[in-house]
Amino acid sequence: MAKTKTKKAPEAPAAPVSHEPPPPPRLLEHYLTVVRPKLAQEFGFANPHQIPRLVKIVVNVGMGEANKTPKLLDAVVDELGTITGQRPVITRAKRSIANFNLREGAAIGAAVTLRGARMYEFLDRFIAVAVPRIRDFRGLPNRSFDGRGNYTVGIKEQMIFPEIDYDKVEKIHGMDITFVTTAERDDAAMALLRELGMPFRGATPVSVG
Repeated sequence: MAKTKTKKAPEAPAAPVSHEPPPPPRLLEHYLTVVRPKLAQEFGFANPHQIPRLVKIVVNVGMGEANKTPKLLDAVVDELGTITGQRPVITRAKRSIANFNLREGAAIGAAVTLRGARMYEFLDRFIAVAVPRIRDFRGLPNRSFDGRGNYTVGIKEQMIFPEIDYDKVEKIHGMDITFVTTAERDDAAMALLRELGMPFRGATPVSVG
């Protein structure tokens, strides 16, 4: 008896691969179309290169006990990676300090440096999602500028970021977030961050559409 061959169903054509670049982050578009012209008018910048811009965001977690508890440091690295979408680097002691039993090169924490699109996406989530979750929030401090146009804010616990799973947290810890700008004056840097939506204490937050 001859075997009958079954015809294979025709394969569905593969979906076309899109080579179009992803759309720019919402805050970057807002900066280019709204913030830059506003800052130029407010401060009288005649040269476009004088208009301050955000260069990078550094998220740093210091762990004094990291050298003794590697598991805790691993958890911090995983959390920072989840929060920022970028693999952190281990920070190490630059010199030995006998009083703290600290040796040069010992692991003391983890840090992430964000630039470009990832930087603006993190800033957007930080302002819109994480900051409103801070307990008893009344605005971010407006005196944490360093005199060179950079702003650092301390966060008491990582739980304000919704990406963190509370059940998997090894230990509640804080972090420092530094916003580095090209501004040469603190007032210009503050105006830049305020126009990007940063809710400073005592100021009406700017709505970013």
